[in-house]
Amino acid sequence: MSEQKTLRFYLEDGLRDSAQKGTHNFIGKLVSVVQSAGFSVAFHSNSDLERAASRARGGYALFHMEQPTTDRGLTFRRVYHYPFWAIEPTNERWNWRVAQTRFDPDKTDPKKAKTFYRRWQNHLFGDAATQTSRDGFIYVPLQGRLLERRSFQLVSPVEMIASVLQHDPKKRVIATLHPSETYSREEQKRLEQLEQRFSNLSLRQGGMNDLLQRCDYVVTQNSSVAFNGYFFGKPCVLFAQSDFHHIAASVAHMGVANAFDTVRDMQPDYARYIHWFWQDMSINAGRAGAEEKIAAALRRAGWPIE
Repeated sequence: MSEQKTLRFYLEDGLRDSAQKGTHNFIGKLVSVVQSAGFSVAFHSNSDLERAASRARGGYALFHMEQPTTDRGLTFRRVYHYPFWAIEPTNERWNWRVAQTRFDPDKTDPKKAKTFYRRWQNHLFGDAATQTSRDGFIYVPLQGRLLERRSFQLVSPVEMIASVLQHDPKKRVIATLHPSETYSREEQKRLEQLEQRFSNLSLRQGGMNDLLQRCDYVVTQNSSVAFNGYFFGKPCVLFAQSDFHHIAASVAHMGVANAFDTVRDMQPDYARYIHWFWQDMSINAGRAGAEEKIAAALRRAGWPIE
């Protein structure tokens, strides 16, 4: 078979093992779609050596949660929770098709949306998502690189905290450190200085469900915690570009002062949004028709999929 009809997957070891055994649901559906279109399939590690080699290899490529290295490469990644997936030309969520598409709630059936939303509230968070309150504090889930303003961010994370304290000074602010990040001594020092300077700021680790239950709203760069907050009916301010900005108070779109003025009274239709975001704009690998949505994503990228 021609090398031009070869699809190469570049995967971390555990994922590659399950893909080769045919036990990974989504990758199995992906393989079925491309093989039906006449492709052969090969699996590689995602090591630096293999990624470098991918540039010289012919054929098509799929990378898991990494930026593609070739013109005919795509990335695939989970859309926050299983079994929802995306296949995109870039690993930058804020440049995904969903981020560029207008959300129109009137195009989503409210009864279907409510049923779908309630089911996923219960599946992901149990009773916690429906037993909520607003206890007078702002929840600020932090990510990494706290002193750096990256290209997709409006300010650095530390500057974001300062902005929260400035624009809603009467509320308590609870900022949490990301459990998978390692923070430098300088980052820790800057956080400690802010905590000492502002009596209404406290730092914590973990406790997402409890904090989403009780916060007034969420402020973050583009953490998935804010997306999870939609299941608790909690609005958010975003300080960075994001794929789920449509019902958020986005600083990039509104400006910082207007975003904080807006978020206090926001009551978006969370059910219709989640239904649109997952059922319409993502690939639900647990649903009939997943293969056709996979094929459509590959066709959008110009791949020869009938």
